[in-house]
Amino acid sequence: MKQLILGAVAAGTTALTPLVASAQTEVQFWHAFTGRLGELVAAQVEEFNASQSDYNVVASHKGNYSETLNAGIAAFRAGEQPHILMVFEVGTATMMGAKGAIKPVYEVMAESGAEFDPDAYIGAVKGYYTTTEGEMLSLPFNSSTPVLWVNRDALEGAGIDPDTDLSTWQNVEGVLDDLKEAGHSCPLVTAWQSWIHLENFSAYHDVPFATRDNGFAGLDTELAFNSEAQVAHISKMGEWAQDGKFVYTGRRNEGGANFRAGDCALFTESSAGYAGIKSEAEFDFDVRPLPYWEGVGNAPQNTIIGGASLWVMEGHEAEEYKGVGEFLAFLSSTPIQAQWHQDTGYLPITAAAGEATREAGFYDENPGTDVAVKQMTANEPTANSKGLRLGSFDQIRGIIDEELEAVWAGDKSAQEAMDSAVERGNQLLRRFEQANR
Repeated sequence: MKQLILGAVAAGTTALTPLVASAQTEVQFWHAFTGRLGELVAAQVEEFNASQSDYNVVASHKGNYSETLNAGIAAFRAGEQPHILMVFEVGTATMMGAKGAIKPVYEVMAESGAEFDPDAYIGAVKGYYTTTEGEMLSLPFNSSTPVLWVNRDALEGAGIDPDTDLSTWQNVEGVLDDLKEAGHSCPLVTAWQSWIHLENFSAYHDVPFATRDNGFAGLDTELAFNSEAQVAHISKMGEWAQDGKFVYTGRRNEGGANFRAGDCALFTESSAGYAGIKSEAEFDFDVRPLPYWEGVGNAPQNTIIGGASLWVMEGHEAEEYKGVGEFLAFLSSTPIQAQWHQDTGYLPITAAAGEATREAGFYDENPGTDVAVKQMTANEPTANSKGLRLGSFDQIRGIIDEELEAVWAGDKSAQEAMDSAVERGNQLLRRFEQANR
């Protein structure tokens, strides 16, 4: 057990009090946050450490999501793993397949005696990180879902009612036409194109992204996003790209800078874009629900989450796991979760945190900040909208990005690109299945 020895010495004018030594159990926490999010995580850790004297959590930034996951895996192989590792949602299946590397959260919480109620977490968040029996494998931490951000000033400048209904893609298309006709250079931009326009599109329309309940029902899953609904949506976006109504800026969140600068009128992005947009945008903006195609599937069903969860690594002492349990319980507590939700735009992972935010008047004072919560909780998740559990999905997303770029450039039809992405992605799924049998 790693120990951090703290001593306190008090000196008077004529005598010294005896040295008082206390021992704290150290808990290592590796994460992927920088900037404002890094500051907020540091504040949470500092508050926990100050709230008790038994444990000292040490937070360390290990790069972006992919780099943090790879660092955790390498550290485990070297026997130097942290107690807690932040892993983005697409790494869930990879962590589940890492035999002997993880200690399920439900076991950690039961053994530590820390306060823990799995039913307290909202369904669409909890389902992503639980077994089919409802046992929580990792703790939801920063969970977001995609929404539509609207530059009201840009719409008004183009002669469009800024309160116009943008709930459906049919309505959005009409606004894009008007923006283009008015000479707007960037009617629509997006972040995280696979997450929003294929993964969440599929869930929102209640159509399968992959077979076997999107991978929840077994490793023998196959990708299915080359079906009619997804192909039609990507085909339409390809048309918009060719017409200058959709501007592609990159695979991650490069479009965020364009929107925050006021260059783009509409932006599909994470609900967690709130903090940055609020602090940087010098224009009047709205947050609206993610649009859906009216008449397609069972839309609007519910969107699915992005972000990350906290995994507990094997190989540590019982007293250290007790500290892990106490820290995870602290992060899930209503005051901490409510503040995190309000500061960042991430979802409140518990119903109590959302209700506390509402009672505090935050949603009334910041209109639209509850859109993501409503969008995620309006309907009970289905097999198609519970989430994704697919091996090697970080690499599969890279394939999808490559194929989508071919559509935006006009080099491939949507059907050709999605067929190719499915074929190439299925090869990775078969390798993952073989390696984890």
